[in-house]
Amino acid sequence: MSSDDPVQELDRAECRELLKQGVLGRLATTVGGEVDIFPVNYYSDGDSILIRTAPGTKLLELTVHSAVAFETDGYTDTDAWSVVAHGRARQLEQQAEIDEADRAPLQPWVPTLKYRYIHIDVTALSGRRFRRTAEPERW
Repeated sequence: MSSDDPVQELDRAECRELLKQGVLGRLATTVGGEVDIFPVNYYSDGDSILIRTAPGTKLLELTVHSAVAFETDGYTDTDAWSVVAHGRARQLEQQAEIDEADRAPLQPWVPTLKYRYIHIDVTALSGRRFRRTAEPERW
């Protein structure tokens, strides 16, 4: 793709950087052929994703099927971007892992008790950047 293209594929390094900059994303899970998607706030070092949550559907579904997709995006006045990560998710259960997660800059946005952590080991990343311009003429 040339730099004039309104859509450009991002390389892994660009995806990692955008993933690290984000704070809000969507976690997609699947169980029994049914897909769920959950809005979540998160923290990422670019290679993994950390989500803080409460007991409920997300955690239950991850005990059945750990393969997940995660998406985050953003925009400015001139461009927009989207990054999708695939990986395996697990609830942190070892106290040393929980203590480390507690030190991450990750706070719930909603004033509820969220004391469980989901850790996603990212196995694949893809992303696109979109130049925001006027819609082309249709005719």
